[in-house]
Amino acid sequence: MSAVLQIEDLHKTFKTGFIPKKTKILKGISLTVEEGEIFGYLGPNGAGKTTTLKCILGLLFPERGKIEIFGHPHLHLKAKENVGFLPENPYFYDYLTALEFLRFYNHLFPEKKKEEKITNLLNMVGLEESADLQLRKFSRGMLQRIGLAQALLHDPSLVLLDEPLGGLDPLGRKELRDIIVRLKGEGKTVFLSSHILQDIEMICDRVAIIVNGQIINQGALRDLISEKILFTEITLSGLSLKELEISGECVSDQGGMILLKVFDEVNVDKVLEFVQSKKGKIHSLIPRTETLEDLFVEMVKQR
Repeated sequence: MSAVLQIEDLHKTFKTGFIPKKTKILKGISLTVEEGEIFGYLGPNGAGKTTTLKCILGLLFPERGKIEIFGHPHLHLKAKENVGFLPENPYFYDYLTALEFLRFYNHLFPEKKKEEKITNLLNMVGLEESADLQLRKFSRGMLQRIGLAQALLHDPSLVLLDEPLGGLDPLGRKELRDIIVRLKGEGKTVFLSSHILQDIEMICDRVAIIVNGQIINQGALRDLISEKILFTEITLSGLSLKELEISGECVSDQGGMILLKVFDEVNVDKVLEFVQSKKGKIHSLIPRTETLEDLFVEMVKQR
């Protein structure tokens, strides 16, 4: 696999406040995004994710550092022509319909796509039934989708997405995740900036965690997240909370359905034997390993 995006020692400073004071936003960012992968760029609000993306796109100019896209300097036209971008809060002329909007942007490219291509894009993002609806009547989720369609209009090889899942309901997040995975299946590379860890964990191949302008960890998820069992979650019924006090931590009792956490693996078999001896019923037993959220929270606390 070849590198699609390379960033080395990126620094960016802003002047802020009534009396201008220099504030370091990026403090030596370095990362590599490989061809055909979904790369997650994680961090809390204000960590420097959007600033990094704006530097990649040439909208901001860093004081120091090197950025290459497809082996070209990031400001070179050869680098930019194969990049699609969806900003966190896209703004469009909202009296255009979805179809008019894509037709307008289609005319900006040297090689205009056929009408069929535009229709296919609307179908892919689930807006085929809203093609003639004005953008001012779109929900936030629909605006994210039409923004993604616009970013894909020229069939880019690298797609940069800034918080594309923010503000969406669970169904909208799932549909957008499916689209991102589909892009990977088509051979595209996706750079996904987000703070929604559950979604990142579901679809990303590798991640980089940025906190206070510095990358504190990066790599493949399987290498970052430990497979050690933290606790075992058991759902059961037929017993009282008092009977189970000695066996673990009783989290809840809802209508006779008890959720129990057992933190010592040695005690799991003892709990099961005890429940059976009391004629109780086991509904589920789920070992819980470390999640990306556990890793992220621990690293942020350490900074």
